[in-house]
Amino acid sequence: MQLIPGLSGLFLTLMRKLLFLWVRTNVMGASQEALELNPKKPVCYVLQYSSLSSRLVLEQSVQRAGLPGAECALPVHGGPKHSFFFLYQRTGGLFRRRQTPVLTQQTRDLVTLASADPTLDIQIVPVSLFWGRSPDKEKSLVKLLLSDTWSVAGRLQKFLIIILHGRNTYVQFNKPLSLSQIVDEYRHSEERASRKLARILRTHFRRVRQAVLGPDLSHRRTLVEGLVRTPAVKDAIRETARQDDIPPAKVRARARKYADEIAASMSVVTIRFLEVVLSWLWNRLYKGIAVSNIEVPQSVAQDNAVVYVPCHRSHIDYLLLSYVLYRNGLMPPHIAAGINLNMPVIGPILRRGGAFFMRRSFKDNPLYSTVFNEYMHVMFSRGYSVEYFVEGGRSRTGRMLHPRPGMLAMTVRSFLRDHRKPIVFVPVYIGYEKVMEGRSYLGELRGKKKQKESIFSLVRTFRQLGSSFGRVAVNFGDAIHLAELLDDTHPSWRQEAYNADYRPEWLGQAVDRLATEVASRINASVAVNPIGMTATLLLSTERLAMDEGQLGRLMDQFAGLIRDFPYSSTLTLPDGDGQDWVHYCEAMGLVNRQPQQMGDIIALEGNNAILMTYYRNNIQHLFALPSLIACLFENNASLAREKVVFLSSVVYPYLQSELFLRYPLDQADDIIDRWIDVLADHDLLRVDGDRVCRPEEGTDAMLRLRTLSRFIIQTLERYHLAIAVLRKYGSGKIGASELEEQSTLMAERMSILFGLNAPEFFDKSLFRNFIANLQKNDVVTTDEDGRLCYSEGLDEVAEDARLVLSVEKRQAIQQVTMLGA
Repeated sequence: MQLIPGLSGLFLTLMRKLLFLWVRTNVMGASQEALELNPKKPVCYVLQYSSLSSRLVLEQSVQRAGLPGAECALPVHGGPKHSFFFLYQRTGGLFRRRQTPVLTQQTRDLVTLASADPTLDIQIVPVSLFWGRSPDKEKSLVKLLLSDTWSVAGRLQKFLIIILHGRNTYVQFNKPLSLSQIVDEYRHSEERASRKLARILRTHFRRVRQAVLGPDLSHRRTLVEGLVRTPAVKDAIRETARQDDIPPAKVRARARKYADEIAASMSVVTIRFLEVVLSWLWNRLYKGIAVSNIEVPQSVAQDNAVVYVPCHRSHIDYLLLSYVLYRNGLMPPHIAAGINLNMPVIGPILRRGGAFFMRRSFKDNPLYSTVFNEYMHVMFSRGYSVEYFVEGGRSRTGRMLHPRPGMLAMTVRSFLRDHRKPIVFVPVYIGYEKVMEGRSYLGELRGKKKQKESIFSLVRTFRQLGSSFGRVAVNFGDAIHLAELLDDTHPSWRQEAYNADYRPEWLGQAVDRLATEVASRINASVAVNPIGMTATLLLSTERLAMDEGQLGRLMDQFAGLIRDFPYSSTLTLPDGDGQDWVHYCEAMGLVNRQPQQMGDIIALEGNNAILMTYYRNNIQHLFALPSLIACLFENNASLAREKVVFLSSVVYPYLQSELFLRYPLDQADDIIDRWIDVLADHDLLRVDGDRVCRPEEGTDAMLRLRTLSRFIIQTLERYHLAIAVLRKYGSGKIGASELEEQSTLMAERMSILFGLNAPEFFDKSLFRNFIANLQKNDVVTTDEDGRLCYSEGLDEVAEDARLVLSVEKRQAIQQVTMLGA
């Protein structure tokens, strides 16, 4: 009797080895840690449909992962001979039409087993298997031949699928379900308990399929023609024809041309090709890609249309995020790309990889605007994942740029028109240790004209393939559910009627809140790296140089601040210690070592001194509040604790707006108060009753406090410079745009005089934002002629500068503004 099971096992082993001569799998979640299995409870795997090939792939996967075997008997009294089961089986023969799948007897037997013994709890581990990860296409011949839902016989179909897609097989293990908890409600009705188990597993497999494959892809030609026939585009065609006195047929052809210019043509073949090419490329360019918090998109992608909103630091961002998602079992998104990237050779590849192209401005072309809006509405209403950069362009300074409302407003308006499919935003921080375009950014910040993308610029980029750009971090932030944000902004939004052109009065408020939340959560997910830490410390010194040992110790101490009071749960810190980070930066060629008998000096020289401001700016927001508090003790030995909190909270709204700090205004006082305690714990301050004192001059603690203050001091100097320019002209004498221009010129002059290696010090957009916040906070007002007016309150703010700025800097600001008179 034991001969038959032995032969059966031998046969299955032989078949498995033969199958894996061809099949290659990418397995996700197959580990004891990821599954969080209880070693004291039996494990049983479940596959959705009965299939010999799926059974063989399952056994191979669990053996490689060191998990409990699937072919072994389930270790319970009276249990089945195997530790896996199929949820459904298909009826029908080799060439007969298959009927609706039916629940397997194995499923019912397990329910019977669990119902009979209330103490028995089996861990049911769902396993999803995808041959080729190819989403279906509407009206596709391939779907007719190779879909589980059509009439070709299962065994023949499976053989063809394995031949075509076996080299790209994706297997996903998910956390176990408790069989005891599932059947507990219907323990005396096995039929109802079986239906409940089937319903839960069926829903689970559907959600995983949605996340991995996405919805069906439309044929591009069908999509383009459909866009032109939408009511909104038809109305725009008629209006354009009437206004421009052009025949409607000609305008319709123009609309079709716009749709063809915009629409992506996602191809799974291209995605697979790009995966291979990019794997090779990343290995040449980077020392590794660190992915954090991938569970966020994996969770929300199962039931929602996902909008990925990454920061934009490099053209590599487009490819990197899609690659990371695909490698982690998620369908790459459709990506909004600037029309400048629709160049020969590259444009078609990007389009097939999921890119759709958009012009820089829609302002003077309502027909194009309508076509683009309708395209976006199709994407969201059908549940496609989408990616766009809220900053509009790449950041040249390393800071998060102020979000542009255009794409966010389109997304919100589309959701208002049809909110049956929930939309969830997933912020993404992409951090480079050495950005590929760094040198060109340096030129642009010095006034050089931005280079236009072309084939030749691409060739120049390929010349860098021999260079090392360190490691890359991709950190996913906490998700933002659009419906919840709208509930907070306008609770009755679901009761209103919307069409393609309707813009409710509260839309601007909702978009502004969404933009701020996206930017704040991107910054909250920052990846701290050795380059950023080293840049932060060296740029805080006057000569851009520091003793190697001291540099390492200071980096350890300031990293300790972040560990003791984490900015968020989604930020990540580098491995190693300060000394390791110094050596790493040296190996990357970003710092220079000057040997000296008393200890080597680490310094920034030449272009690196300016380039490193980019990496410092990546993490500046983490130290904004402790650095602000430290600044208050630049000229004061002690202050009342209440005064420290008050002065810091006065400045906080401006820092929050500029650096997208995550704490709401009503929490600022509490956070500042907590930072005082943290700084005291690290001996950077001393709390004496209701007063806060700085360390003694000449001590190591005072050196650390002064170093910390310099992390943010240039930002405060810029604020006071703008206020000084406004006071120089007087109330009601200068407009906002002129103040912005004059402040920028003064800051540029001051940066030359003091040798400030910080291009953002005279960034016009930062002055524009500061002036706008002065108006928002009613510190200044605008008269009927558009000039800025202020009261004595502004003079008090200027007087507070003496608490923060050194005498030398205050005099320099005064001198520079007087020279500009």
